[in-house]
Amino acid sequence: MNFYLISLGCPKNLTDSENFSARLIANGHNMVFNENEADIIIINTCGFLASAIKEAKENIKYALKLKKKGIIKKVAITGCAVERLKEDLASEFKDADLFFSISKQDIIEKIINKKGFLFSPIQRELFMPEYKLFLTAPHSAYLKIADGCNNRCAYCAIPFIRGNYRSKTIEEIVKEARVLAKNGAKEISLIAQDTTSYGQDLYGKPELVKLLKKLIKLKDICRLRIMYAYPHRVTKELADLMAGEEKIFSYLDIPLQHISADILKRMNRHCGPEKIKETLTMLKERVENIAIRTNFIVGFPGETEADFKELLKFVKEYEFDNVGVFEFFREPGTAAYDMKKQIPAAVKKERAIELNKVQSRVVDKINKKLVGSIIEVISDTDTLGRTYRDAPDIDGTLTFEKPVKAGQIFKAKIIKAKGYQRIAKKI
Repeated sequence: MNFYLISLGCPKNLTDSENFSARLIANGHNMVFNENEADIIIINTCGFLASAIKEAKENIKYALKLKKKGIIKKVAITGCAVERLKEDLASEFKDADLFFSISKQDIIEKIINKKGFLFSPIQRELFMPEYKLFLTAPHSAYLKIADGCNNRCAYCAIPFIRGNYRSKTIEEIVKEARVLAKNGAKEISLIAQDTTSYGQDLYGKPELVKLLKKLIKLKDICRLRIMYAYPHRVTKELADLMAGEEKIFSYLDIPLQHISADILKRMNRHCGPEKIKETLTMLKERVENIAIRTNFIVGFPGETEADFKELLKFVKEYEFDNVGVFEFFREPGTAAYDMKKQIPAAVKKERAIELNKVQSRVVDKINKKLVGSIIEVISDTDTLGRTYRDAPDIDGTLTFEKPVKAGQIFKAKIIKAKGYQRIAKKI
């Protein structure tokens, strides 16, 4: 059977798509990259935000139109939107053939020819995937070290969708990393809902540093990137390991969401402004030229003009390399949905625009320092790539003055920079 995949949402969802696609291929099915050649379209949905659910439904409608025209025979749907909406999604799209939960992805080869709604609870344990497939560039791969979340932030539906935090064992991750590296991955991004909680459930305490020390011993691994770290769990030990180990990019993704003490408390974040600033200062002191990416939510219920001004001042002062700005959206089932003091949509939009403008000026300052500097870069194609300061798919890009071989890590001189776009010359 020929299958065409539509994978939506974050890198964590993409790793699921890679794993179950590999299972299908290993069991005799054929992956195609043109829907006109497919027997079935499989949609791995995101359900984190209302906008993501809207995107999922648009893709389902598109696939069902192809089925109605006779171009494909079946439509199968899985992922976070299925976990979140369950039978309501099946009721809305009666012509879809199969809905299956995330836990069923591990046996997709056994259920892909079935019909109906196949749902089972989230598994307590995570296992190393039996098969691996790259849906990213072959030299850059994601490695999911844990799934689920225990943080219970007031705005987030992930715990209801993905369940409680569950880690893979160190041995399983090392084995998976070895497979990725031997298949050509030179850059491996470690991902989870919270990488800094890694191992808490298995070993009684976070063991991200211990895991990293095991991974850097693998000779085939060139570089590691750490995503989704929480500020109150970023330790001096982690910073010192990053500073002293060439194999770990001097890059950290820390979703901060806000800096106002009142808003952080209302968000049920487990870290106040003093600890956030202490962590950022510590990282910049201990890790030379560290690049920090973060996300902020504007317009959270109760956010005053003073709270927002505090956030603007914070972004100006700490000069983050990459920032994602999101307007708060009321997600059913979350604690923030029924909170009082909801912010008008026009105000949220206005604040998002203003925060993005402030960050643009920060990037201009960073670019002035970057031009003329020599830094490590990775080539994604012969003309495009990224600096070590940019994670795949979400951060800035780099254009090479002259073509280079894809999948290489080398030193380059930044000769021009504007916004998140830079031009570099290999040296």
